[in-house]
Amino acid sequence: MGKVVFVGAGSMAEALIAGIAANGLVKSEDLWVTNRRDQERLNDLREKYGVTVTYDKETLFEGTEAVILAMKPKDALAGLEKIMPHLTGNMLIISVLAGLSIGTIERMADKKLSIVRAMPNTSAAIGKSATALAFNSHVTAAQADQAKALFETVGFAAFVEESQLDAVTGLSGSGPAYIYYLVEAMENSATEIGLERHLAKELIVQTLLGAAEMLRTSEKPSRQLRHEVTSPGGTTEAGIRVLENNQVHDSLIQCIKEATAQSQRLGNMLSRQFEVG
Repeated sequence: MGKVVFVGAGSMAEALIAGIAANGLVKSEDLWVTNRRDQERLNDLREKYGVTVTYDKETLFEGTEAVILAMKPKDALAGLEKIMPHLTGNMLIISVLAGLSIGTIERMADKKLSIVRAMPNTSAAIGKSATALAFNSHVTAAQADQAKALFETVGFAAFVEESQLDAVTGLSGSGPAYIYYLVEAMENSATEIGLERHLAKELIVQTLLGAAEMLRTSEKPSRQLRHEVTSPGGTTEAGIRVLENNQVHDSLIQCIKEATAQSQRLGNMLSRQFEVG
């Protein structure tokens, strides 16, 4: 793949740069990066990954094959306005901006652009992201393949309808935080049951890895796997009973629904900001 431009140089941009460079999908020098005004950050990325950095927009977008929009959400609309004149119909535009719809970008552009909207998660930093992708009618089959290949350098990637992306945000986009929340509670319980915290963390992490691998490799549904661990009158049943009495199952469902609704609200807010602007 040819020249790829990153507009934004935060943690998600860095995760993608690291994955793409490590997999050799794009030469490091063909990865171009810019941001709002943090030259020190750009220099750091150049030193770590060998990317090319510049604030000269003419040079930045010349001969570009793909543009990855990775600005902070609060800077998204202002940033898009500045670069929009440089975006052309033969470029693949990939947005990782949470809540910003393809339609909003199309209205801002007021021209035909091939746009892919992506929802990765923070596990991209270790090459274990779960990424969902949606695209508009101008994206060719080859461009769709290119977009998927880019995100497969940092984990799993799959296509969905754009209407499903808010649900993906609520489920897997925010999902790592739910797991960390659970682990935090498990770690806190360690001191109360007489375990040293460092040992408890190692036990918890290995338990999560084992359970994840079982879910990945087994054809059994999660409910069946849970029942197979839960012997009548046993320790697991006693623990699960407490979770059920405290409605943890229903709370997790509501958690994901609310995160999904918030993604929808943020998207509507960004759309309204564009309309007002």
